[in-house]
This record gives sequence, structure tokens and C-alpha cells, in this order.
Amino acid sequence: MNTATFAPNDLLVSDIPVVTRNITLTGGAYERGTVLGRITASDKYTISEAGAADGSEVPALVLAFDADASGGDVDAAAYASAGLDASKLTFGAGHDADSVEAAFRAADASLFVRKLA
Repeated sequence: MNTATFAPNDLLVSDIPVVTRNITLTGGAYERGTVLGRITASDKYTISEAGAADGSEVPALVLAFDADASGGDVDAAAYASAGLDASKLTFGAGHDADSVEAAFRAADASLFVRKLA
């Protein structure tokens, strides 16, 4: 019998309820903890970069597991509610922990970026 073990990378912190949702990821290979933005025209997600002009410039979710969409769109899980360690997040160009936290607050999202160090 095979067993699975949980090996956290400390991305999730605090006692905030964790909620994931299924999304369509496009445009590359991403690591768990990547801050994602929603492309308005397609309702697909990609890394959120501040200079984008397609809607994805606004941080919306955080990728829950590594995912590779470099060969085409894939379904993936993303955190819609959680407390997250800022040092474990992957930010797109022009974003940092402060800008992402501000975007989550402006959207009234249940995602919270915490600087632990």
C-alpha cells in the first residue's frame, strides 16, 4: 500500500480558512505560490505583471500547486482564501508583497500576504 505524506513549503501561514478554486492557466510553467491575474477577455489566468494591459495586471489569486501551461492551457487550483508568507510568493514584474496585499484589500479578497521576517 502506498501512502502520501504532506510536505509543506510554509507558503500557508495563520489560521485563515484555506479555499481553492479551479482555474484555467495559460502561458507558461509556474511554481506554487505564483501570484496570478485574470485575463479579462479569456477568463484565463497568468502571472500578474504590473505593466500588463489585459486585466492580469491586477493580482487576483495565488497558484496552489506547480503547473505547466507552456504546451497549452491547463486546469489548475488556486488559492482564493489563505494567509500567505510573502517570502514564498513568486511576483511578476512590477509587483511586490505590498502591491499584492494592497490589490487583495482593494478587491476585498480573503487572501492575506504576511511578512514574517
